[in-house]
Amino acid sequence: MKVGLDIFVENGYKSFIGKRIGLVTNMTGVNSELNSSIDLFYEHPNIHLTALFAPEHGIRGDAKEGEKVASTIDPYTNVPVYSLYGKSRKPTKEMLDSVDVIIFDLQDIGSRYYTFIYTMAYVMEACMENEKHFVVLDRPNPISGNSVEGNLVEDDVRSFVGLLPIPNRHGMTVGELAQLFKYEFDYNCELTVVPMQGWSRHMYYDETHLFWVPPTPNTTNIDMNILYTGTCLVEGTNLSEGRGTTKPFEWIGAPYIDGQKLAKAFNQRNITGVLARPTSFIPTYQKHEGKVCGGIQLHVVDRYQLHSLEVGLYMLEVIADMYPKSFQFLKNENDRYFFDLLAGTKRLKRYIIEGRSSDFLKECKDHLRSFNTLKEPYLLYK
Repeated sequence: MKVGLDIFVENGYKSFIGKRIGLVTNMTGVNSELNSSIDLFYEHPNIHLTALFAPEHGIRGDAKEGEKVASTIDPYTNVPVYSLYGKSRKPTKEMLDSVDVIIFDLQDIGSRYYTFIYTMAYVMEACMENEKHFVVLDRPNPISGNSVEGNLVEDDVRSFVGLLPIPNRHGMTVGELAQLFKYEFDYNCELTVVPMQGWSRHMYYDETHLFWVPPTPNTTNIDMNILYTGTCLVEGTNLSEGRGTTKPFEWIGAPYIDGQKLAKAFNQRNITGVLARPTSFIPTYQKHEGKVCGGIQLHVVDRYQLHSLEVGLYMLEVIADMYPKSFQFLKNENDRYFFDLLAGTKRLKRYIIEGRSSDFLKECKDHLRSFNTLKEPYLLYK
């Protein structure tokens, strides 16, 4: 199993010798032996690493979710680091003046809420506008490439957690997504994708024998990644999604919840591939910081049968029914429901409150058929 970085280095960097390179990466940009792409490029005698570009959480992953990242100088290489999660989310002309080629080497986690893929889209747009070559070093989709779930994002709720009309679980690698963005969504830059070797669509990350380097502080393990497509929706409510604990997006709760009763009610739904266990936890930051939250831990029983979005919607439906006076959808600083931005539609809140999540999931089937047809020409792996 070799990631795109391995192949890129083994091929001797090919036509990039002598080019001024900008690198979009963070701590996940490592080869199969955990050597950093930053170090490999910086230490190569004929590669000119002239700029680094930092996504959400920063170049070294030390910023919290949603926290603005400042541009700086990397202390290890003395190379400028331009923030793509601060004043600008798209590289400016001035940022690109020092580069001929931008190389993207970030680990995605397979759900559309994850901002790295939209950083990629904005960089592609900037490369198109400034006639720069864009290169993607491909990496696995950690929750496999065989399953898709959810609805397509509607125009009036586009955001940095849902910028383009793709489903909640997209089933693509970043290299495949780059091709989709270029040819279907008009991010028409000069594009090269360096594919992996040894990855198949059925593979989950723990089947690759690669080391898991968490792309962000809360992407803890494979079960978290699997559940995230559904449990990320919790961020748009007054429930804790487990941030500030050791089990983010696996532990769900709030001070007003009785975990024993919730676990029993959830398990009575007989949702395929998952079981809930009552638990309590105290978040060290974010929602309900320092307060005891009753709730549940979701345990993946069969990842091949589990549909995470279904799990997330039915869990919210159960909680809304049990605690109608306490459960709330939250608005952001712009007076918009953050849940709508995650959901990709304004309709889903009503379905959950009315106990009609199953109707929404049925409607998603047409979206998924359409998306599967759209993405087919851009798939690189069997």
